[in-house]
Amino acid sequence: MRVFPQNQWYVAAWSREVGRDLFARTICGEQIVFYRTLDGRVVALADRCVHRRYPLSLGTLRGDDLECGYHGFTYDCSGTCIQVPGQERVPRTARVRSYRVVEQANWIWVWIGEEAKADLAAVPDNHWLDDPGWTMIGGMAPLPARYQLLVDNLLDLSHETYLHAGFIGTPEVAATPIQTEVDHAEQVLRISRHMHGVECPPFYEKSTGFSTPVDRWQDIEYRPVCSYVLHSRIAPAGVLPGDAGGDTGAVHAKILYGITPETEHSTFDFWAVARDFALGDAEVSDFFERMNQEVVQQDVDALTLLERVIADEEKADAVSEHGRVQELSIAIDAGALAGRKMIREMLASPTPTS
Repeated sequence: MRVFPQNQWYVAAWSREVGRDLFARTICGEQIVFYRTLDGRVVALADRCVHRRYPLSLGTLRGDDLECGYHGFTYDCSGTCIQVPGQERVPRTARVRSYRVVEQANWIWVWIGEEAKADLAAVPDNHWLDDPGWTMIGGMAPLPARYQLLVDNLLDLSHETYLHAGFIGTPEVAATPIQTEVDHAEQVLRISRHMHGVECPPFYEKSTGFSTPVDRWQDIEYRPVCSYVLHSRIAPAGVLPGDAGGDTGAVHAKILYGITPETEHSTFDFWAVARDFALGDAEVSDFFERMNQEVVQQDVDALTLLERVIADEEKADAVSEHGRVQELSIAIDAGALAGRKMIREMLASPTPTS
């Protein structure tokens, strides 16, 4: 069985990461070099020269062409070799893979899989990251753990009560049941938790000015594997959206994650938070960034530990039938279990879905 679902768009980088300097990143076990052409277009090529497999990311840009730093094989933006040293004829098979890329709202997406199946319309919507009606902060945390652990983490927000107490966690998050829906037509998993008259977590109390009690909604949309959006709503208790769709008494945040496998046991955790309040307020943005970095790091620390535990159990399991502890799931795990099932089905499919 494959480790990573193919025929998928994955977040490869923030737009700010890719420029005229060659930028190397491994996505789903594939080494890729990124750069921008002179007119600003993003190029993604396999990061291995066909001659002696030297990393092209250690080469030099010549205009829009990439020259290998070992023997000078030179490639155009399509990955076709256009020049080799010591001879005029370029071997017909001298080319490296060129990856389809889409730059959208501050994220660069790369297509892993069959190029002919790259559907531009399937790039997940992340417009909040450059929408003038929202203010955004974001970053990326390298995670030395398998991507499935981050998926579990984000689909089961009950851990906020314990792991993120003092930031975004309150007792009501773990105590409130969830609603789970799998939309097979759109390949999207929706998980909702609506809390009424509950404690306002410090994260929102300090940034919105609201005080306890509040109504707090968490509505997750997850499109396996990479795209995760948490639609967060906070309002003074009893303030409900209007009949016409207005919600002037509330504030909203969009918490986005790009869950991008690097290798079988490491992941790029792209994260962002967009808000529709205190727009352009640098002090609020600084607070959001500090708090979110703390929360993300708490997740990274926990999942790094969990990866080591699982890896040790897998080793023990190979030599003893008693090596692994039985995993127990409960009602609140319904969303995470649905996400696991969707990924298993994608991995098992003879023709991976897009």
